[in-house]
Amino acid sequence: MPSVASRILSFVFKLLLGLFAAIFAVSLLVAALFVVALSLLTSLFTGRNPAPAAVFGHFQRFSRQGMWSGGSARHEPVSPSAGEVVDVDVREIAEDKRQP
Repeated sequence: MPSVASRILSFVFKLLLGLFAAIFAVSLLVAALFVVALSLLTSLFTGRNPAPAAVFGHFQRFSRQGMWSGGSARHEPVSPSAGEVVDVDVREIAEDKRQP
């Protein structure tokens, strides 16, 4: 049977461990909020979409199932079949340099 002192010491140790875990979790949350705020400020000054919004925008545009937009799924083939030849015009794509 454990003594009263060992039970108190065990309780204090568990309490300290829980406190350190809570401090660690809160510090991770604060760091994540800081990164999001910095990303939003950067996008505000540069005039571009925030990186997470741009990534999800790409997913939404190129989604084959139409999960995000609620629209119907696209059913066109991804690439032409082996015997098909697709003729395209070549054009230069300029880099987007918007001013704030």
